[in-house]
Amino acid sequence: MAESKLRVLISHNQLQARIQQLAGEIDRDYAGRGPIYLLCVLKGAVLFFSDLARAISHPVRMDFIGISSYGKGKTSSGEVKLTKDLDTSIEGYDILVVEDILDSGLTLNYLVHVLEQRHPKSIRIATLLDKPERRVRPVRVDYVGFQIPDEFVVGYGLDYAEDYRQLRDICVLEPEGSG
Repeated sequence: MAESKLRVLISHNQLQARIQQLAGEIDRDYAGRGPIYLLCVLKGAVLFFSDLARAISHPVRMDFIGISSYGKGKTSSGEVKLTKDLDTSIEGYDILVVEDILDSGLTLNYLVHVLEQRHPKSIRIATLLDKPERRVRPVRVDYVGFQIPDEFVVGYGLDYAEDYRQLRDICVLEPEGSG
């Protein structure tokens, strides 16, 4: 880790304010419906998922799914794999997939395809970060926290080789000597 430095891109306070706004939009959109099944995409989305779930007033249920296309590098491997499946059936439920970052679109496309085969009532996506410059596959996202430039970010659940997840802010990981 000594070969890199961090630059704050989105502060903890900015994150929390935006999450409150997203929760308000979700509450409005799901008004009059049954409980929402929030599906946390592990591991990166866990902090966003936790804060968002607490900010939503609408009844929620929770489950976790593990999916990966990164491994230990800074770019997507292009190979998507399911690393942890759901514990419950989602058939007939409104599903809100909670993701940390939308980058190439490969992971979310794969995940939506897997979930559609389980016959939920609806599937919507909430992503904390959106990097549209990196998109390879189109993905329809219903709730976006922040649109960010094509920089490698860590913190608030996002990692580089499992490091930096615990940071309160979202930071750009810059090579030492840059900037």
